Amino acid sequence: MNEIRTVETTEQPTAVVRSTVAMDELPAFFARAFATAAATIGQQGQAPAGPPFGLYRGMPTTVVDVEAGFPVARPVEAAGEVVPSTLPGGSVVEAVHVGPYDTMGETYGQVERWMVDRQLVPGPVVWESYLSDPEREPDPTTWRTLVHWSLA
Repeated sequence: MNEIRTVETTEQPTAVVRSTVAMDELPAFFARAFATAAATIGQQGQAPAGPPFGLYRGMPTTVVDVEAGFPVARPVEAAGEVVPSTLPGGSVVEAVHVGPYDTMGETYGQVERWMVDRQLVPGPVVWESYLSDPEREPDPTTWRTLVHWSLA
């Protein structure tokens, strides 16, 4: 069982690429979005202010409304595919997933049960901050992902 808790987050400006993506195309989308956002952030004289993330709007089906990029210290100007956005502020449920991305469903199931047990109403936005770099940590059993699920 993962450690699950409620936390208060502060709205954070971000630089992202947003799209509606087929679930099986997410890895390629993330790779492109992270590279494009990082380049734009650098061209605008900034550096990422935190780890890369993926933010999901609504429940995924065969496709998902997703934005991927990095938090930044100050808003970026839109450039090509990269647009300014924000990570939401407010009450969220937070959990750390340890392991490969294809087992994230187990963590989401635990978070959902935890919310039901506490009579919390999930909101429409979920985001994952990728704390591990798979290129530097090739063993997926060690990867750490911070999951945030907004509350209604």
